[in-house]
Amino acid sequence: MTNIPFLQEPDVEYGVCETLSPMIRRITAPNPGPFTYTGTGVYIIGHGEVAVIDPGPFDPVHEASLDQALAGEHVSHVFVTHHHLDHSPLAHPLAAKHGSQVYGFGAQNALPAGGEVRLEAGDDVGFTPDIEISDGEEFTGPGWTIEALHTPGHTSNHVCYALKEENVLFSGDHVMAWSTSVISPPDGHMGDYLRELARVRDRHFTRLWPTHGPAVERPAEFVQAYIDHRMKREQQIVDALASKPQSVPELVATIYQHVDKRLHPAAAHSVLAHMIHLIETGHIESEGEPSLTNLYRLSAQD
Repeated sequence: MTNIPFLQEPDVEYGVCETLSPMIRRITAPNPGPFTYTGTGVYIIGHGEVAVIDPGPFDPVHEASLDQALAGEHVSHVFVTHHHLDHSPLAHPLAAKHGSQVYGFGAQNALPAGGEVRLEAGDDVGFTPDIEISDGEEFTGPGWTIEALHTPGHTSNHVCYALKEENVLFSGDHVMAWSTSVISPPDGHMGDYLRELARVRDRHFTRLWPTHGPAVERPAEFVQAYIDHRMKREQQIVDALASKPQSVPELVATIYQHVDKRLHPAAAHSVLAHMIHLIETGHIESEGEPSLTNLYRLSAQD
């Protein structure tokens, strides 16, 4: 049902530091999968005194490749978009090697609904940054300025980073060119996500660099397609509930019948996020507190 103009990425050469622009380099970790696509893209900003965004997972081969790419340079800032195991685990070890600090929004607000489930690569539950940053805060190095944008939705502590000199955004898992993002309550929140998508759209960046997959070109159009997709999904849920009350698993079985079943658990959490948003906006009701197993029905006003 999606009209999002998804992009595929050509074959990735792991451990190779590629130059993306005069200010940006990337090295991809060898952790491909259904949630990481071709792997975690680690961004290096600047030259000499550099910033690193999302150092990636614990992996000796990846760590050695990253160290080699940074040979002769000093990492002054280590930025983390959020607390998942494919993004944050190498942050503190990398910072320790360079005598620098790790920057991020803070710890997650809550564990996923329904208990501790393994979505995506899983939560880096012990992660906390050395420096908790604020929305709009700026950081500088030789020739580069990075602005933090707090973009909750995928997680409560998700941050995107704008490189002001190139008018590009490192979008983490907030926006990806190859797939939609998982929104898993209670730490993930659909209302927050939709609001922050609109904010990214309205900034009119030249390009988005996600942590996974290729760049997003023409970001305003692409992000609007993301928003339209979510609104169509909510309408699809409302239409399905018009026939009878249903649970999240029942809705997933119908709505995602053509999607890889390995993704259905993650899809269930995104549907739950939609249910909570539809309750908040007055369109549906839940029998008790929203959960994966509750029955949902249209509200009287619908």
